[in-house]
Amino acid sequence: MKREIIITADGSSTIHLPEWNEHYHSKHGAIQEAAHVFIQSGLHHCCQLKSGRNGHLAILEMGFGTGLNALMTLFEAEKLNITVDYVGVEAYPVTPDEVFQLNYADRTDPSSGAAVFKTLHELSWEHAHEVTSHFSLTKRRQFFNAVADENTFDLIYFDAFGPRVQPELWTVPVFERMFKALKYQGVLVTYSAKGSVRRAMQQVGFLVEKLPGPPGKREMLRASKTKV
Repeated sequence: MKREIIITADGSSTIHLPEWNEHYHSKHGAIQEAAHVFIQSGLHHCCQLKSGRNGHLAILEMGFGTGLNALMTLFEAEKLNITVDYVGVEAYPVTPDEVFQLNYADRTDPSSGAAVFKTLHELSWEHAHEVTSHFSLTKRRQFFNAVADENTFDLIYFDAFGPRVQPELWTVPVFERMFKALKYQGVLVTYSAKGSVRRAMQQVGFLVEKLPGPPGKREMLRASKTKV
């Protein structure tokens, strides 16, 4: 499938799939969306929940894609002085040429972003790597329906292509796997607020709340595992 690099409304780039008219990140602002949905509503929220406990988070990203969410999480972990074990699941990795064209490094940390971003994409798959003292990364080349972790993660970034183009990724069986993968009181965040997505989450046991969405979206969802 053809993929092309475009510039979003906040000046950051993303990948566009013309055949599906779908983007890896919001056309209204890739970095703005990642910051709002995954960093503020996910990472910061989990840090508040774990206040008074150890400063460590295990994060699963469903849809590693461009690596933007991982890059922003790495820098945020350093700011918050926490350690993050990050697992990124991706069935179809982006190409080195596509990585080269993405401008996230300059827009997140011009001094070291380029080297870090390059490292994230060059690290071998299926192995854990300590990228910094605050951040380790494991990339798994895997389909969503093959995720079989149990009671492992504090936070899930659910960043699949939208339910309009890949509805099979937003179903009860997939969210059952997400529920099992989370620890008790773990949290899942996603940019989608579609009614069918919310109901699928609730069906497997999540407590789901609607939150204000990032630029260009009225709402997003945050789901919590409040029972075992």
